[in-house]
Amino acid sequence: MGKVKVGSAWPLGSSVTPNGVNFSIAAPNVKNVELLIFKTENDDAPIETILLDQKNRSGDYWHVELEGITEGALYGYKFFNDKNEDKNDYLVLDPCARAITGWSKYIRNKKGNLTKGYSQFLKGVVTNRQNFDFESHPRPKHAWNKTIIYELHVGGFTKDPDSNISDSKKGTFIGLIEKIPYLKSIGVTSIELLPVFAFDASDAPVGLENYWGYSPINWFTPHQGFVDGSNPLEARKQFRNFVEVCHDNKLEVLIDVVYNHTTEGSQDGPVISWKNFGSKTYYHQDKDGNYQDVSGCGNTIAANRPIVRKLILESLVCWAIELGVDGFRFDLGIALSRGENLIPLDEPPLFEEIEADPKLSDVKLISEPWDCGGLYKLGNFPAKKFRTWNGHFRDDIRRFWKGDKSTIWPLKDRLVGNKSLYNDNNLANLFSINFITSHDGFTLKDLVSFNKKHNLANGESNRDGENHNNSFNYGIEGPTTNKEINNLRQRQQRNLLSSLLLSPGIPMLLMGDEVGRSQGGNNNTWCQNNPLGWMTWNPTNCDKDLKEFVIKLISLRKQLPEFFSPDSVYDSHKDSSEAKTSVFWIQWHGIKVNKPDWSDWSHTLGYSINKNNEGSAIWLGFNAYKEAMIFELPKPISPWKKYIDTSVLKNKNFPKKPLDNQSNIRIESNSLVLMVANEYSKKIKL
Repeated sequence: MGKVKVGSAWPLGSSVTPNGVNFSIAAPNVKNVELLIFKTENDDAPIETILLDQKNRSGDYWHVELEGITEGALYGYKFFNDKNEDKNDYLVLDPCARAITGWSKYIRNKKGNLTKGYSQFLKGVVTNRQNFDFESHPRPKHAWNKTIIYELHVGGFTKDPDSNISDSKKGTFIGLIEKIPYLKSIGVTSIELLPVFAFDASDAPVGLENYWGYSPINWFTPHQGFVDGSNPLEARKQFRNFVEVCHDNKLEVLIDVVYNHTTEGSQDGPVISWKNFGSKTYYHQDKDGNYQDVSGCGNTIAANRPIVRKLILESLVCWAIELGVDGFRFDLGIALSRGENLIPLDEPPLFEEIEADPKLSDVKLISEPWDCGGLYKLGNFPAKKFRTWNGHFRDDIRRFWKGDKSTIWPLKDRLVGNKSLYNDNNLANLFSINFITSHDGFTLKDLVSFNKKHNLANGESNRDGENHNNSFNYGIEGPTTNKEINNLRQRQQRNLLSSLLLSPGIPMLLMGDEVGRSQGGNNNTWCQNNPLGWMTWNPTNCDKDLKEFVIKLISLRKQLPEFFSPDSVYDSHKDSSEAKTSVFWIQWHGIKVNKPDWSDWSHTLGYSINKNNEGSAIWLGFNAYKEAMIFELPKPISPWKKYIDTSVLKNKNFPKKPLDNQSNIRIESNSLVLMVANEYSKKIKL
C-alpha cells in the first residue's frame, strides 16, 4: 500500500482518485476512527489498519486518502467512543458503500454471538461512480397522465420453475430483463420494484427469510441476492444493464425506497452501520436513549436532521444519476416528515431539499401517506411534487363491489375525481395513485376468494397482516370447484380491474393480478420466498382470459384519454342548458337517466360524459346488486357500442355494429358495462 494522505470530506463513501481511493464518513460523535483494509471478503483480520485522528476530521466528517489501492478494495471501520466502549468489537459497514461483500459468512450480530475476527461482518467494496449513459438510453419520461404502474418483486417475478429463465438468472436483475416483453405486452408504462437496496434476508423468524426487503442494510447498494453470481462489483453493472434495457423498451423503472427505518432495529438490535456512526444522530430516541418507532420495525430514521438528510439525498442521486432510476416510491414516506419527539412538521426540510435538487428534477416521486404511528396525510401531504398512494380508493371500490351499504357516494368521488380527498383540488387525479391491491395485502384473486387472512406460514400464529381487508369469499373459503362461485369471483375480478383502469387517477397493478395469481389467502408474504410469494407462470394456473381483459382495458384507457386520463376534469350539470363552460361534462344516473340513487342501500350507479349539448360520448353502468337490472341509456352523440361487459368471462370483441336497443341495457348482477358512442369508437383499435 502506498502513501496515506489526509483526504477530503467530499464525496461521501469511497471514491477512486487518480492515485488511489478517498474515504469519507459522517460520524459526529466519535473521537477516533480506524479504517481497516481487507484482502478477501472472509478475512478475520485486515491487511492494513489506518488510524484517523483530528487532522483527518472536517466538522462532522472523517476522511483519508490511500494511494496504491483502487476499485475492488475491501474495507470497514472501527470507532472509539468513550460512551460505548464495546463498539470496539464491531466492524462497521460504510453506510455510503456502493458495493458490499461478505454475505457468505455474514451473521446478524447481537451481543454474545460474536466470534473473534471479522469474517462474519459485511465489508464495503470500492466501486466506480460513473453516471448512467442517458444519451444512449434516455429516460422514457412518461407524463403522469399517461402513466400505468406495475408493482413487482425482482426475486419473485422469475423464480417460478415455469418462468423459462435459466437457474442462475432466476430471481435476478438479469433474469428480469427476459420478462420485459411480457410487461410491454400488458401495456404498462412503469414498473415499480419492491426494495432493491441491500437488505438483511436473515431479519426474519427462524426458518424463514426476509423476502420483501423492507430491512435495509444500506441505501446505496443493489441487493446481492438479485445478482447473477457472487462478484459484488457486478451488482451495479447488472442493475444498470436492466435499467438500460427497460429504457430501450420505453419502460420506466421506479424503486421502492426504505428511508424511514433500517435493519438495525431497536436499542437491542444488531449493530451493522448507522448505530456506530451516531445512533442519536440517525435515529429518533427519547431522553433515556430508547428508540422511538413509527415504522413498526424498531426504529425511525431522524430525517429532520441535516446529516441524515444529506445521506438520503446522496442515495437518491446515486440511484437516479449513477444507476438510471426514473422514480421513487417512499415506504411510509410521511414518517420522514416527523421532527424532534416525532412531532410532524408542516414543511419537512427533506422533502423541500428533494424537490429543489436539480439532479432529481425529472424523476417521479411517490409516497405512502401514512406511517405506523397514526399519521395520515393524503391530500395535505407536505410536498408539492409527490404523488400519494390512495388507500381510500382501494377501500371504497372494494366495499362497493362487495355489496356493502353506504358505498354509492364514496364510489362517485373515486370514479371521477378524488377531489374531496385532495382539498377539492381539480388536479386531484394527477396526485392520486389508485390501486385495488398491492404487495401488502391480498392479491386480487384472494380478495374475492377469502373472508379472512391465512398467515400461519409466517410463524406468528396468524397475528400479522391486515385484519380489515374488505374481502369476500362468496360462499366457500378459498379454492372451490363450484362453477357458480368461480364465475362470480372471475366477474368480481373484472369489476375491480375495470373500476381501476377506467377511472382517472394514476393506476397501479400488482404483479400477477392480471393472471389470477393466488397466495393461498396469505395477505402478508413478507417472509415467503417460495411459490406463495412468486409470480406464477404455469399456463394451467394462469387465467389467460383475464390477462387479455386487462390488456383490453389498458388499451381502451390509452385510446380514450379524454375520458380516462388523470388530467380530465368534468363539471357536473343539472341540465344541458348549463353545459357551456367546457366541451365535456358529467351526468349521473341510476337505473333511470339523470336519477341517481344516493341512498345508503343503493348498489347501482351510472354516469355519462356528455359533449356540450350534443349527447353522451361514453356511459358506464355499475351493478353491485344480487340481481340483474335494466338501465336506461342516455341519448348518445351517435349510436352506442358496447366495449366492456364484465359478465362475459371469455375474452371476445363485441359486434362492431351499434346495439339494436339504444334505449336501455340489461346489466347482470355484480357486473359493469362500458358503452362508447360510435363517433369515439372509430378511434378504438383492439
